[in-house]
Amino acid sequence: MTRTIAIFGYGPGLGVGTARRFGKEGFRVAIVGRDAERANRNADRLIAEGIEAAAFAADVTDAGQLQKAIDDVTATIGPIDVAMHGAAADPSARTPSTLEVDVAALAVPIALKLHSPIQLTRALLPAMLERGEGTLLFSSGSSERYLLPYLANFGVALAAQRAYIRQLHAELRGTGVYVGLLNIGALIGDSNAERLLAENPQLAPPGIQIPRITNAELGEHYWRMYTQRAHDELDVGFPS
Repeated sequence: MTRTIAIFGYGPGLGVGTARRFGKEGFRVAIVGRDAERANRNADRLIAEGIEAAAFAADVTDAGQLQKAIDDVTATIGPIDVAMHGAAADPSARTPSTLEVDVAALAVPIALKLHSPIQLTRALLPAMLERGEGTLLFSSGSSERYLLPYLANFGVALAAQRAYIRQLHAELRGTGVYVGLLNIGALIGDSNAERLLAENPQLAPPGIQIPRITNAELGEHYWRMYTQRAHDELDVGFPS
């Protein structure tokens, strides 16, 4: 039976790497992104590589659009066996200092990395529990683990997301549903963030050396998490 992975917040870095890795194993890929034309182009690229893919438009921070996308994926290509939430904001949404973090500065990070994962989980989990199987994969960055004041507002949101996912993983143990968080401590190759930093180097503080990781490597890490189903989180790309 062909399985389906839905990638929410599909981008040229994490999304592409994950789609190719799972597609290589025969998965259908549902691409969910804000821009319908871009999502269709991304689906066409995967199809050209021999991967069955379809595009669906949705802003993953909008609960109504997110639910509609899930309903459309299910109606079009079948139940979602694996969901990967890889949505990320560009570096321009960061605060330059912890001292400048206020409630308004948390709006985008919290909507993207906490509220959206919770909404996705609540929309998909009942059906997965009923089937007795399913996988929910999420993504995080380095600002929750390391002191990076220029990413402080995201660090707050990522810490909240991590707490939610780890608790969810523990509560779902034994149900057949696996939940995992991939903590990425490097800049993803071919990602929008890499492009923006190349065009606007002032977005990173002087002297900061940001390691790189390829989207193919990340796709491989997600595949191992999906198949091994062992740990609630995996750290990749962090300094040793």
